[in-house]
Amino acid sequence: MCEFNAIAFQTYAILSKAVDRKAGVDNPPSYAAVALGGFGTGAIQSLVLSPVELLKIRLQLQNKSNTHKGPTHVARNIFRTQGLRGMYHGLTITALRDAPAHGDYFWTYEYMRESFHPGCRKNGQETFGTMLFAGGLAGVASWICCYPLDVIKTRIQAMEGPYTGIVDCFRTSVRGEGYNVLWRGLGTAVARAFIVNGAIFTA
Repeated sequence: MCEFNAIAFQTYAILSKAVDRKAGVDNPPSYAAVALGGFGTGAIQSLVLSPVELLKIRLQLQNKSNTHKGPTHVARNIFRTQGLRGMYHGLTITALRDAPAHGDYFWTYEYMRESFHPGCRKNGQETFGTMLFAGGLAGVASWICCYPLDVIKTRIQAMEGPYTGIVDCFRTSVRGEGYNVLWRGLGTAVARAFIVNGAIFTA
């Protein structure tokens, strides 16, 4: 995941500065540019994460049935039965989840760090605590933003039912289990997100 984080941050830096041409060493990108740069980063990253998460989900399902076969076997099986298109099953919902989540993530971090330590976006002199809490809150905000979509994405990629699409998966899930199903496990996710993302920005 470290490699994914490095690529995401580098992509974000390039896109946010491309959106705001006035941005420079002493002039940070506007909050709008931050959000748009994050949005674009999430959309691009979904092209890589979608097949990776598909393999992870399918592997978890195989392990539950005690077959214990590795990701290479799972990928091979998908290619054999569905082709390259099968590897990108769930790409649309992954992009719909990741694009706004990354926009929210980077915007929240930049906004909160400036709120905790005014002027730090220009001089880069924020404290360890500022980075820790701003990063943690960014992680929490992004998960709250995308959590229902993550639930739907997981069900689609796991092929838990004969869903015809995203809307059908949403309707079927809510009809069968109520709206609470869209937020099941959120508490654990945001607690982990605060710790992990606080650590990412202070590393």
